[in-house]
Amino acid sequence: MILEFDCEEESDDARVALDGYKWKMAMWDLDQLLRSVAKHGSFERREATSEEQDMAYKIRDAIREILNEHNLNLD
Repeated sequence: MILEFDCEEESDDARVALDGYKWKMAMWDLDQLLRSVAKHGSFERREATSEEQDMAYKIRDAIREILNEHNLNLD
C-alpha cells in the first residue's frame, strides 16, 4: 500500500495515517488497564473499590461500543 500526500497542508493527515498503529496500541493498553480493574479488582497497586470496578466495566463497554460504531476493534 502506498500513501501519498501532495502538500504541506496534508502533513497532519499523513501523521494520522502513520500513527494509526500507535493509537490502536494505546487503546489496547487502556482496555487492559480497565480489564484489570474490572476483573481483578486491582488499580494502582491497591484493591479497587466496587465503584471503580463498576466504572471500569462501563468505560470498557463504552470504548468497545464506540470502536464498533467506527468498524474498529482491538482484537
